[in-house]
Amino acid sequence: MTDAYAVQGIPVADLADRFGTPLYVYDAEVLAETYTALRRRLHPAVDVFYSAKANPNVSVCAVMRSLGAGLEVSSLAELATARWAGAQPSDVIFLGPGKSEEELRACLEYGIAAVVCESLDELAALDRISRPGTRALLRVNPAFSTKGARLSMGGKPRQFGIDHELLLRSGAALRALRNVRVIGIHAYMGTRILDPDGIVQNTAGILAAARELSAELGFPLETVDIGGGLGIAYFENEKDLDLDQLTEGVNAVVAEFAAEHPGCRVIMELGRYLAGRCGTYVVRARYVKQSKGEWFVVTDGGMNHHMAAVGVGSFVKRNFPIRSIDHHDALADRRYTVTGPLCTPDDVLGRKVALPEVRPGDLIGVERSGAYGPTSSPVLFLSHGYPAEVLVSRATAHLVRHRDTVEDLLGRQLLVDPPVPAAGGPETGAAETAPQ
Repeated sequence: MTDAYAVQGIPVADLADRFGTPLYVYDAEVLAETYTALRRRLHPAVDVFYSAKANPNVSVCAVMRSLGAGLEVSSLAELATARWAGAQPSDVIFLGPGKSEEELRACLEYGIAAVVCESLDELAALDRISRPGTRALLRVNPAFSTKGARLSMGGKPRQFGIDHELLLRSGAALRALRNVRVIGIHAYMGTRILDPDGIVQNTAGILAAARELSAELGFPLETVDIGGGLGIAYFENEKDLDLDQLTEGVNAVVAEFAAEHPGCRVIMELGRYLAGRCGTYVVRARYVKQSKGEWFVVTDGGMNHHMAAVGVGSFVKRNFPIRSIDHHDALADRRYTVTGPLCTPDDVLGRKVALPEVRPGDLIGVERSGAYGPTSSPVLFLSHGYPAEVLVSRATAHLVRHRDTVEDLLGRQLLVDPPVPAAGGPETGAAETAPQ
């Protein structure tokens, strides 16, 4: 796994000097180890799909594709990323509760494995623009709920999917389809689950729902997406999943289903679990100060790049694993609140973090940051823009995203001239692009 101060033998401090900070560093070796450890334990009927929303960098997606993962996407850009990363159409599914006609048409053009329809209206909309034989999965909001999920995605009133009870009464809508062929179901119960029994329970419940809906509505079971929701430990008193215990339980449930439905493709979609451990968010201390008896380290990056670590929206702020990059061997005998540069008290990466003495210029790393980093953060707040991203593969560092420049940030804006209407009434003027 990733060394806290070096990635595949390359000192993180050297990467920070070369590419600047703030900086995301991804370790392709950790991606491969995580995927391979799961893949070799899972029942062969289960295909692992990478959920691009967790980290949609095309190079990260390409690593996952090269390992054998399919890709689950949810936007035009993610679909284009899947193609750019080399994914075959048969290994791509598209989901999301509010797909546009443009997105649906793009799915049809690429010929993906299935569009996951999240309402009967969406199913009908897909049918209207499709050619005969278009494949769809029905996203089901199951009648049961899950335990242990940090964020529940099903089993309650949600914008996601079609209620199981409603689907059972929707035979007429499915029989009215002229072009779309329903080939199975999709369900996703929750995220960041660290209880193996909960995941096994979800899997069994989803496969049971697939059996019932298929029998009641008369569609074949060619593909069933059981979601996933596998978590990773971020906080104190959390433990990573016991992979052997997890797969033993899941495999038993899947084996029974596969015996009943030979040839049915079972998909487990994973984002955070596959990508989370591979990344480190690296920031540099700008100032170290004291306020009312508490020490603060003000760094060059924070909530704008890593809202997950900041924990906005959480009831209780808990720290991701945070460590000193420069003084990794030194005793962590001081407590600092580590903040970013933003003009909001929410911009706190970690509270009272145990670190060696921190001086301006020191590097600090937020570990387990490979998932839900900049793309799920307000990167444009205060116009700081996107950080650089680096992937280390085969002991070589590759810049996989350029840091935003001022020109990048202003280049798509237009300046109205004159900016203030004349006293006599509103006037219009030519729009000018940003200064070059």
